[in-house]
Amino acid sequence: MYKKPTLARFHQLVKTPFQQTPCMWVSVKHRHSGGRRPKKRVYHRDHDLDKAMDLRKKPALILQLKSIIQSHKHQSLLLRDLEKEVGFVHKWNFMAVIEKNPSIFYVGGGNRMPPFVQLTEKAERVAREEAEAKQLMEPILVKNLRKLLMLSVDCRVPLESIDFVQCELGLPDDFKKSLIPKYPEFFSVKDVSGRAYLHLENWDSSLAVTAREERLASDGIVASDGVGKNFRISKDGNFRGPQAFTMRFPAGFRPNASYLEQLEKWQKLKFPSPYLNARRFDIADTKARKRVVAVLHELLSLTMEKRMTSAQMEAFHSEYFLPSKLLLCLIKHNGIFYITNKGARSTVFLKEAYDGPYLMNKCPILSFNDKFVGLSGRREINSCNVMPSL
Repeated sequence: MYKKPTLARFHQLVKTPFQQTPCMWVSVKHRHSGGRRPKKRVYHRDHDLDKAMDLRKKPALILQLKSIIQSHKHQSLLLRDLEKEVGFVHKWNFMAVIEKNPSIFYVGGGNRMPPFVQLTEKAERVAREEAEAKQLMEPILVKNLRKLLMLSVDCRVPLESIDFVQCELGLPDDFKKSLIPKYPEFFSVKDVSGRAYLHLENWDSSLAVTAREERLASDGIVASDGVGKNFRISKDGNFRGPQAFTMRFPAGFRPNASYLEQLEKWQKLKFPSPYLNARRFDIADTKARKRVVAVLHELLSLTMEKRMTSAQMEAFHSEYFLPSKLLLCLIKHNGIFYITNKGARSTVFLKEAYDGPYLMNKCPILSFNDKFVGLSGRREINSCNVMPSL
C-alpha cells in the first residue's frame, strides 16, 4: 500500500547522496519524549587518515613479494609458482607490481628456461640492511611486549590475542620460538583453563610510563604541575596540563561553547595510570572512564604504525577491562581517535601520531621498509621525517 512520504523523507530524497558527503551518520540513542525520533550524530571523516590506508597498499605488495622471493633457496621465484604462493586472484596484482617496478624486480628466463623473478642487485644491497633493522627492533619489541602485559589486570594475555596483533606490534612470525624463550627473565608461557597465556615474570616500574606522559615530559610538563582556575581551554581542545590529551578535531567539526566547557572539565580531570590494576576502580567513576581512554591510547602507542583494527582492540577486552560499547567510546573521543572503514576492516588510528596521512615517528623496521619501497620511485611515504622510536 502506498504511503505518503513524510517531510523528513522528502528532505532525505532531495539531499546529496551519502557517498558524496564528507561524513557518515552514526546512530546514537538519546532520551526523548513524545513521538520524536532520536537524533543522529555526524561522524566527520578525516580524509588524510583515509589516504594513509591507501598509501600502504602498493608498498605492502612490494614487501610481501620481496619476502616470498627471499624465502626460496636461490632467492628466485618461478613465475609459474607465484599462483601457489598468493592464489589465482592476487597473482595478477603481483604481476602488475613486478611489471611496474623494474628497479626492484628483475625478470629473467627464456631459451628453454622458465621465466623467473628475483631482486635486482640494487634491491639486494638494500635488502641486506633488513637484518640490522631487525636487530635494532628487538629491544623495542621486548620492551613493548612487557608493557602490553603490564597493562592487563593479571599481567598476562592469551597467546592467541598476541598472535592476532603480531604484525601491528612488529613481532617476527616465529616470535614464540625465537623471541619469548630468549628472555625467560621477562616472559613465560603457562596454561590457564586450557588456554596458553603469555605471563610477565617481573614488574618494572620504570616501564609503567605512558607514551602520553613521555610526550608531556619532553614538553616540560610534569605530573606535579597544576592548572590555574582561570586557565581556559583553546578552541581546538588543547592546553598544557599534566592530565590533558592531545586533541585534533576533524575538519568541519565546530565545537560550541557548551562542548568546550565540558571538554575543559574532562581535560583537567585527574585519572589513575593505565598501568594500575583496573579492578581497583569503579567503571562508573568519571576518572575510571577517562583512564579507559588512556589505556586505549597506550595500546595504540605500542603498535608500529599507531593503528589497529577495532576487532584487534576487542581481543584485549577481558584483560584490559575495556568498555562493553568500545566503538561508541572511540567515536565519543574523536579528537583523539579516528575510525576509518577504508579497507576490508575498520581501523582505529591514534590521531596525534600522524601529520596528515604520514606517520611521524617511525621504528627501524618501518624506516627500512620505506627505504626499500623508495627504490620504486615512490616519494609520498617518505615525506615525513623518520625518527626511530616506538
